[in-house]
Amino acid sequence: MKIQNVSDTSFKKYGKILKGYPTDKILKEMQHTPLPDDVIYVPSVDTLEATSDAKIFQGKGFGGLDIEVGYCNGNNHKLNGLEYHRSSEINIAVNDLVLILGAQQDITDEFKYDTSKAEAFLVPKGTVIEVYATTLHYAPCGVDGKGFKDVIILPKGTNADITKNPEATGEDRLLTAENKWLIAHADAKIDGAFNGLQGENISVL
Repeated sequence: MKIQNVSDTSFKKYGKILKGYPTDKILKEMQHTPLPDDVIYVPSVDTLEATSDAKIFQGKGFGGLDIEVGYCNGNNHKLNGLEYHRSSEINIAVNDLVLILGAQQDITDEFKYDTSKAEAFLVPKGTVIEVYATTLHYAPCGVDGKGFKDVIILPKGTNADITKNPEATGEDRLLTAENKWLIAHADAKIDGAFNGLQGENISVL
């Protein structure tokens, strides 16, 4: 799969690079987070949220809304799923990583998505990006088979546990956590997820 760069014009429909945000304190705290063989996502981490950096992201990035600062770390090279929120997400690449992205507008009325429409972007180490609410995304992929660490900043409560309704219809079938709508690939075998991704389960290797 062709891997573009978030500095390319093609990224502009999915998000933008954010300049002028302090990250040193958050990145220092990220040194203490694990790098497992699989993927771990922790929505809210007290030590990250207590930094002065986080206060800047809250005020400047989210207009004062309560936020959560967490991380997604691990080893991954496949798409597996695509999710979206009703809000932008801010990512800080602790090391080089790749995001596979799509557009919510390409989801069909039956909540299917053709994975051939997805695009991959390198987020270089230290880069801060905003991923728009209409951008489909999921866990990052590592570069050259290496692990990744990614800071994730979202409105507070996003990705908190919910009780999933087994009789849900329409878009409600995709709701797997607070403010999280997920379309999975059947090959990923994500428990309880709606398998609406059609085509290849894309790999960046």
